[in-house]
Amino acid sequence: MELRQLRTFEAVVAHRTVTDAAVALDLAPSSVSEQIRNLERDLGVALFERGPRGMRPTAAGERLRGWARRLLDQADQARRDVAQARPVLRLGSLETIAAVYVPAVLARLAERRPDLVVEVRSDGVRDRLLDAVAAADLDAALLLDAGNDLGGLGFGAPAAPLAFLDLEPVPLALVAAPDHPLAAASRLRKEDLYGRRLLVNVPACSFWLAGERLLGDRVERVRAGGVPVMRAWAERGLGIALLPWFAVADRVAAGTLARLAFDVPGLSLRLVWRADRETLPGMREILYASAASQAVSLPPLAGHGAAPRRATPHRRGRARRRR
Repeated sequence: MELRQLRTFEAVVAHRTVTDAAVALDLAPSSVSEQIRNLERDLGVALFERGPRGMRPTAAGERLRGWARRLLDQADQARRDVAQARPVLRLGSLETIAAVYVPAVLARLAERRPDLVVEVRSDGVRDRLLDAVAAADLDAALLLDAGNDLGGLGFGAPAAPLAFLDLEPVPLALVAAPDHPLAAASRLRKEDLYGRRLLVNVPACSFWLAGERLLGDRVERVRAGGVPVMRAWAERGLGIALLPWFAVADRVAAGTLARLAFDVPGLSLRLVWRADRETLPGMREILYASAASQAVSLPPLAGHGAAPRRATPHRRGRARRRR
């Protein structure tokens, strides 16, 4: 049983197919298949059930999963110890939040752990980040979520023992052009939004999912694009948009966008990692060093006499371990 076989085994568990695992490992699919066959032959058991929907670990495969992660972590730890290398945190982040929130997280880590090297990888697809964490290709990832469980916003999570920590709230705002019919309302109800045009990106987008939770299917969804496109289209009067406050605050202040008088629950900046890797020396300390010291708040709705609304204070929590 070789370490490279265990890494390949983990990749197949995380990505569910030989082809996707091969892409993640930068190997040929035939090489991945051969390593899995050799590992199964060495152990004398079948590790996967092969089916039309991909490969699922057998009972033996599930038992090996925990051993594989511990053995690979110990090998990495031994390598760093022998080389006297500085500890490294491989951190993934959604591209949407990389420019705004990642620098603050890096600053907190630099202050509390100056010995730490942080390697950041940004990605526009949440599933790729979660799969990378599940496969231990990343130590942790920053994404947007809501609720008390991982995926409470409406997305699925890999079958891995994932845990999370909410670092700080990410306020959202419903915005439109200043001359939009809803912009002058002193207070809006959900019914006032039914039938309106909501500018969206793709169904996997965090802000699409937030809109689903908030408005259901009672609004007309218009595919626009990413945050800059939705914001620009809203400024041109092509619809309303549910966007992070950090992306629209300057436009609202400049008067090119209006913040609608509608209460919008915010999201959480969530740090996700594998719970079974907390035993690595210093890992838990490093992860918790990312925590913010204070919550973020939205300003009052200008011109509507509304009291300042504070975003939900950050909560420290653990995801239910998924098996």
